[in-house]
Amino acid sequence: MRQKNAAEDLRLSLNTEAFGLTDVGRKRQHNEDAMMLDASLGLFIVADGMGGHAAGEVASARASEVVKQHVLTNRNILKDLSKDPSQANRAAAAALVEVAVQRACADIYRMATSDATKRGMGTTFVCLAVGGSKGVIGHVGDSRVYLVRNAQCHRLTEDHTLVAAQLKAGTITKEQAAASQYRNVITRAVGIQESVQVDTLIVDLLPGDTFILCSDGLHGYLSDEEILPLVESISKRDLPKKFVSLANERGGKDNITALVVAIQGEAVPSEETTEAQSRMEALRKIPLFRHLTYKEQTAVLSIATTRTFPGGREIVTEGQPGEELYVVIRGRVAIEKNGVEIAELRAGGHFGEMGLIDNAPRSATVRAAEPTRVMVVARNDLMNLMKRESILAVKLLWSFVQVLSDRLRATNSELSEVRQELAVVQAIQPFAEE
Repeated sequence: MRQKNAAEDLRLSLNTEAFGLTDVGRKRQHNEDAMMLDASLGLFIVADGMGGHAAGEVASARASEVVKQHVLTNRNILKDLSKDPSQANRAAAAALVEVAVQRACADIYRMATSDATKRGMGTTFVCLAVGGSKGVIGHVGDSRVYLVRNAQCHRLTEDHTLVAAQLKAGTITKEQAAASQYRNVITRAVGIQESVQVDTLIVDLLPGDTFILCSDGLHGYLSDEEILPLVESISKRDLPKKFVSLANERGGKDNITALVVAIQGEAVPSEETTEAQSRMEALRKIPLFRHLTYKEQTAVLSIATTRTFPGGREIVTEGQPGEELYVVIRGRVAIEKNGVEIAELRAGGHFGEMGLIDNAPRSATVRAAEPTRVMVVARNDLMNLMKRESILAVKLLWSFVQVLSDRLRATNSELSEVRQELAVVQAIQPFAEE
């Protein structure tokens, strides 16, 4: 199955090609997976139903249809995102996907409670909704989304399973998880209850990106490390067939669905592409964020904004409170103390991270030495992200401790040197007076 994006009504700045295949596998009698490719709307879905024949397949199909209709009805939100990927429009797009999945959840739950033959049915769910150069991932359950970018493969979802929760808590090892009898026990699904917690993630879409949406019937037989070589050696058109064949060759105990979305680059401004890459590269070099996973770093980028300052304009002012971290994406800034320039930062440099802790007065003035573009992470936005992502919060707090510890050591070292110099001066002063 193949669809190529036209999407004139959304004014998408990217072209996408999508190819998908779903298969019953070798052991099941019925296919309870559902797949949707609607490139004209910019919506791609994989759902893995549960509850048995005439129930699981109903849940997965219904979830896909309800989400599609909600996105279609509110497609102006994706249109606004494609025109202006502001923080407000990104939040609205994430909310669009979350509400769509919640509507599907309530709808399936009502169907199940009113029909005894469908009681207990539900479905996992992953989707990618495209709005210009941004994508919104929605996720519930253990279906997955992978991103292949710049010769690296990144998993952008975390399984909502008992084993994944145990791994996250550190109570079992990866080896124990692989052999666990509970590895298929799902902790979240669409339709089992009237509502469900939906994970959403805003991602940059870059030319050459390949997104893979799949059910556990595929990733249960395919390691993350195997995906990149396959993507690099097989045409996007043939990838779904290859994925399904591999899963069947290795057992095929479940239904198998693979959906490949390829991002084409002809219509993307090179400046926008370069900036998106620069933002991630700069973030990964900052000590505070260095130990986060790619998915967690992407979550931080999703709350960041960008600003442009003309040459000579103050970005932060000495003595004034501030609660934002700044990262130089393009240009050059001068750091001034009491009106004297003491340092200079170029692309990749950052300043103001202590503002993420509190809004204490800035210790220096930072001025754009030339037209400069910066990425900005605000404290309130970061705190809200940390509330939603507990593991990310622990990593950031530990990184904060390390940063503060390094600064304390540096300060103590400087004070020690000053004390030694003062001691020398005091020792030779009597001789100088003679």
